Amino acid sequence: MTKLASKRGIGFLAGIAVFALVLVAPLGVLGEISSQGQMCLSLTLMTVVWWACGVAQPAFVSAVYLALLMLTGTADGTVVFKSWTGLTMWMVIGAYLIATAVKDSRLGERIAYWFSLKFVRDWNSLVISIFALTVILSLIIPHPFPRAFMILAVMQAICDAAGMSKNDKIKVGFLTFAAAAPGSMFFLTGDATLNPLVVGDSGVECTFVQWFVYMSVPMLVATLATLGLGLALFKPESEFKLDLDVVRQKQEELGPVSVTEKRVVVWLAIAVVLWMTEGITGLNIGFVTLIIGAGMALPFIGEVLTPKSWDSVPINTLVFLTAAMAIGTVGGETGMNARIANVILPSTVPDNIFVLALLIALITVVIHMFMGSVMAVLGICVPAFVTFVAGTGISPLAVSMMVFSAINIHYILPFHNLAVLVGSGEDAAGYSAKEAMRMGIPLTAVVFAVVLVEAAWFHAMGLM
Repeated sequence: MTKLASKRGIGFLAGIAVFALVLVAPLGVLGEISSQGQMCLSLTLMTVVWWACGVAQPAFVSAVYLALLMLTGTADGTVVFKSWTGLTMWMVIGAYLIATAVKDSRLGERIAYWFSLKFVRDWNSLVISIFALTVILSLIIPHPFPRAFMILAVMQAICDAAGMSKNDKIKVGFLTFAAAAPGSMFFLTGDATLNPLVVGDSGVECTFVQWFVYMSVPMLVATLATLGLGLALFKPESEFKLDLDVVRQKQEELGPVSVTEKRVVVWLAIAVVLWMTEGITGLNIGFVTLIIGAGMALPFIGEVLTPKSWDSVPINTLVFLTAAMAIGTVGGETGMNARIANVILPSTVPDNIFVLALLIALITVVIHMFMGSVMAVLGICVPAFVTFVAGTGISPLAVSMMVFSAINIHYILPFHNLAVLVGSGEDAAGYSAKEAMRMGIPLTAVVFAVVLVEAAWFHAMGLM
């Protein structure tokens, strides 16, 4: 038996053991919980253990979880699959289609080369450009993975033109994916998988403009802090000498702007306008994103996407996301969330909003250290904290955003953040856990600074 198979087997048995222990535990001693709530907690903790131990690809584990929720009578289909009746899942599908259009048309690559030729002259400007491009492109490429890999391709061309060493290229690769976390949180569509989930778990409506207003200041702090750490901790081995002619040649290889690119620009302009005017038009941002993505395949007005473009929409991500959202919805329906809040949280809500912010960050970071999965921690922590602050006048959306910020900025090892994990390894950006730890350990302090900024900013905005 290989080491990996052994770890998976141990994780599989550990999950079953956790399920059995929680199912028979006298949880009613410390507070009432229904039989459905106890079953939900048992299945959820088993699933989290399986996710953390890599028992199987996360979507397979998620599928088992969803099926067991139904088969055990823990909740009915309208609750388990409630995520499909709202905007989130459809927004994810539309986002992948839009990202595919931008990538396949090479529009995003063209923008990145243009930006680089304008602003990259030395190592510092290269790193700053990575973060700037991440934020700029997050407005038109609503998913961090294709966005980061596209930026990485451009940066690798610049690295080659500068004759960089392998170690310096690894640093550039890591910083490209390190920028993805804070850079994806400025806009509601910046990460069409996670950001709508944050809104959905809060149970509060939030428009595209409202999200930007609430998150822009805290994420500016997070981005600048991450950028500062990147510049301080990842210095080049040798002097940076960029041959701009080589980069221009790469740009020229793209040829003149194609008809397809022009069509993508028009569709993106329509999307951004509709996203920004959601509060005025009342059009659901999820379905706007879906119709923009699908519309690019229509004759005459589209002709950008093809039937093969559907391959870019990963069913495994949709299944995983459905399960992660079900944790919150089923947990709320069965009383599991209230039970968790009673156990892990103090009996009263701190009067001081800054103390509350630090409490949210501390508990969330500790749980995230062990669980790893951003979605799983969101599914457990957001409902628990929303229940905790109920009746205090604090907006559930503020709590949800604080939990999300603490989780998504925080990582020590690559598995703590999916974007950092996707970029790790020789087949991707080339970096390893060593680079992640070098950034992640001091970045933990940034997490607490950001939630304090959020407390002040949300108070100014009337959310706390």
